Amino acid sequence: MRKYQGTDMVNRSRFTAYTDKMDKSDRKKLYDMVDVLIDENREFCDRNNHQHLCNIFTGMSLYTLLQDKGISEEEAFSTVAETMYAYMRTQKEKFEKIARYSFFWPVIKWFVPIGFRYGSGAGWRYTWHKEDDKSVLRFECNECIYQKIFRKYDLVKLGPMFCKNDILVYGELEGIDFQRTGTLCQGYDKCDFCFVRHPKGEAFTRSKSQ
Repeated sequence: MRKYQGTDMVNRSRFTAYTDKMDKSDRKKLYDMVDVLIDENREFCDRNNHQHLCNIFTGMSLYTLLQDKGISEEEAFSTVAETMYAYMRTQKEKFEKIARYSFFWPVIKWFVPIGFRYGSGAGWRYTWHKEDDKSVLRFECNECIYQKIFRKYDLVKLGPMFCKNDILVYGELEGIDFQRTGTLCQGYDKCDFCFVRHPKGEAFTRSKSQ
């Protein structure tokens, strides 16, 4: 069951490898900080945004808490980033394994739009390009709650950290080129996503996505 409660959200986030090792007092502070963020951002706290907000609120709170404890901003940023990226590398391995199979591309073409539809609640807006060739999946994110929330708290530095997750997971899939020129959190007017499927065995130069 999805709960908008600090304890539950921290424990469902991508940061548990770090937060599980924190002492009881610091975990309590972290839970309380997430509870405050929940109260301050109720307009986004619906069913579909739950997982996004588990990661956003926990990442923000951990970043702040570490600095409150006397850790430098640079080290706090690095700790949050590397904890999340370690988790995302496990997802990368899963995607890379199944990307080798022929069923992967049809599933991605079908699953990604559904996943974004049911995994994005209030505060998101997308433009989908269904007219593209069957070897292309292309869409834009025109509104993003990561950008909105990080900007609200003057934590825009954290946005690109989260954007990098897409590069980690999708950037080296077999036979698929992930193309993105920029994101809202990086200061662009949209996040432009494009996946291009190449025939098996065809050599191609991977895009340097942002």
